[in-house]
Amino acid sequence: MKKAVILFSGGVDSICVASYLKSKYDLYGISFSYGQKADREVITAKTFAKKLGLKQHKIIDIGFMKKLYGDSNVLTSSKGEIPSEFDYSIVVPIRNAVFLSVASAWAFTLNASLVAYGAHTGDKHYPDCRPVFAKKLESAFNQGEIDGIDSGLRKNIKIWSPYREGLSKSDLLKIGFKTLGDSIFKTWSCYSSKKDHCGNCESCNNRKLAFQKAGITDKTTYLK
Repeated sequence: MKKAVILFSGGVDSICVASYLKSKYDLYGISFSYGQKADREVITAKTFAKKLGLKQHKIIDIGFMKKLYGDSNVLTSSKGEIPSEFDYSIVVPIRNAVFLSVASAWAFTLNASLVAYGAHTGDKHYPDCRPVFAKKLESAFNQGEIDGIDSGLRKNIKIWSPYREGLSKSDLLKIGFKTLGDSIFKTWSCYSSKKDHCGNCESCNNRKLAFQKAGITDKTTYLK
């Protein structure tokens, strides 16, 4: 079976993407600890990597990024409150580019043909989630390994996301729910790292709305 490297955050989007791809690819998950407040997502990723039968799951510590990011965003900075709806303060500068660079390097060494991440049509506010970004990054990475690709030592990679297929967050939830059942409610979406989802941040609100649109009763425990 073909191989795919997937950005595996422990969030509902990436876990549903893994559910979607697992019948077509041997999956190799990669999670990042980058100084985010929501470190619960990494713990959740470990659980679901086993549940979904990933071939390998690597957790990469890039906590130094927290210092580089400074106060540029509220997800890694101790300053500022996390908003309940979209605000540019929650955009971590080219976070997906950093993640996809490392994931693609691993994909080339594995001879994987796909690198996947959970960007969907609802992520239109985030420049590094858009298909045009993924396509340009894909082209650049393949160009960076072009000699290996031309000689047959490397495989050409595709950077894939649900966004590139026009899939929404609620579409992903329907796919994931078929595979995971009620365990889907154990995924972690919250931008904080409390015992339960805060229920008030932008990500929690997006999660609630997506379950509603998907017609799935949301059994996630929220504080609000």
